[in-house]
Amino acid sequence: VQKNVSVPVELSMRYGNPSIEAGLNALNKLGVDDVFIIPLYPQHAMATTETIMVLAEELKNKYFPKMRFTSLPSFYNHPDYIRVLANTIQEFLKGKKFEHLLFSYHGIPERHIKKSDITQSHCKIDGSCCNTPSPAHEFCYRHQCYETTKQVVKYLGIPEGKYSQTFQSRLAGDKWLTPYTDVEVNKMPKKGIKNLAVVTPAFVSDCLETLEEIAMEASHEFKEHGGENFMAIPCMNDGDEWCQTVANWIENWAKN
Repeated sequence: VQKNVSVPVELSMRYGNPSIEAGLNALNKLGVDDVFIIPLYPQHAMATTETIMVLAEELKNKYFPKMRFTSLPSFYNHPDYIRVLANTIQEFLKGKKFEHLLFSYHGIPERHIKKSDITQSHCKIDGSCCNTPSPAHEFCYRHQCYETTKQVVKYLGIPEGKYSQTFQSRLAGDKWLTPYTDVEVNKMPKKGIKNLAVVTPAFVSDCLETLEEIAMEASHEFKEHGGENFMAIPCMNDGDEWCQTVANWIENWAKN
């Protein structure tokens, strides 16, 4: 990305190192006071996008009071993102035999969906609210996940019945978004799906959740239940098309 933009770029982690504070400090030392923050989560969620901006504001007020922040809105349905994600899927699956494509998103508690509902009335998580236009969709993680799937399926021309969507990584205690990835994956061999491809569009880069939970654990469980081939599609990572897309977004911001 840095090679393709005219402004300094820093990488930060919300939970880990290099930290957001370290990134802002590095920019501050370069004399930067106008910062474009890109939360690298396509879909908006309280635990990801929102906490990034909250923490950044806290750090600004404490250490960098002269900085001004602009942030990239959730890009779950941005044509550039959909194109790169779809191309990544298509390129990986080229020449491979698969019967079903599963879109597996990071799970969150259902209460987070209702808490993020700015209308305080729209989100019912009843199968219809995500398809009914509402201002609530600007911050609704569930709607945005389904919209990403819908756009990619349309782009790739995948027929009905050849794809589905689930949510992974639930914890005990709360009710989390369903259907659950592990439960659905384990059912698929009995439904005649022996060759399964799985993509994880809640992440732009691979991490423990995609590499261990999906590519290793889910693959093992799928085969234990009678599946034959499990294909974990890599995230966009540092692919040229994705890096250029991010660079374009930065340059468009810089011009304005």
